[in-house]
Amino acid sequence: MKELKNRIDFVYFFDVEDGNPNGDPDAGNLPRMDVETGMGLVTDVCLKRKVRNYVEVSKKNEDGYKIFIREKAILGNLIEASHDTDKVKAADKNNKTEAARQVMCGDYYDVRTFGAVMSIGKKDKNAGQVRGPVQFTFARSIDPIVIQEHTITRMAVATEKEAEKQNGDNRTMGRKATVPYGLYRAHGFISPNLAAKTGFSEEDKELLFEALCNMFDIDHSAARGLMGARKLIVFRHDSELGNAPAYKLFDLVKVTNKNLGQPARSFEDYTIEINKSDLPKGVEVIEII
Repeated sequence: MKELKNRIDFVYFFDVEDGNPNGDPDAGNLPRMDVETGMGLVTDVCLKRKVRNYVEVSKKNEDGYKIFIREKAILGNLIEASHDTDKVKAADKNNKTEAARQVMCGDYYDVRTFGAVMSIGKKDKNAGQVRGPVQFTFARSIDPIVIQEHTITRMAVATEKEAEKQNGDNRTMGRKATVPYGLYRAHGFISPNLAAKTGFSEEDKELLFEALCNMFDIDHSAARGLMGARKLIVFRHDSELGNAPAYKLFDLVKVTNKNLGQPARSFEDYTIEINKSDLPKGVEVIEII
């Protein structure tokens, strides 16, 4: 594995058409929204979940690419299992937690990528905490979103009792909330300093970018409508500490709605431009999508 030695910041665009990109359980699962501005939101946790799902499907539990935070997992059992490995058994009594942490980072892609709190379970069989080298911001829509609610009908009922109550008319009504169209922008950061501590490598970074490009294509559902990755702009510094503040690099990426005053209904309604003339010295820009 090749060590990651360069700080990386990136801008990620994705869109949704006639779907709910990230429901809010505190608001009846309506699409998340900034109530003051009307901008749509997608949480960093939602994006990380999709990356995890892509890695799990593409790598199929290959050594070093297991997923720690997955559906129905019992995390304490996974952490305790790391203490049964030869590396932890051979470690000094005072270093077993650190050895377990290293085992977890080596075995689980999402631990060495996003970090994890593993100081749970039995006191003498935990794996401490890992601060992940890769972090996302919330994604925010470029323009305010409009939430539409639709009444839907199911032509069946679940039980005979329901059928009797409806006198044989086995239709039940429901609601579905969608965003007609929204282009979302998220920012991401990769720290080589933290990568050295978790073992996150250049190969892991390439898998992360592969996931960002393709993860929506393995995550289709009736609720989410049509979603897709539209743009991934990577700023690669020539040093570990970096050559410019992240916000200055993100400010170089401008998004313009071509039809001001008209609601956007496709990605073609926007232009995305990178001001490469003001790119700081020692920073390379790479357009992956």
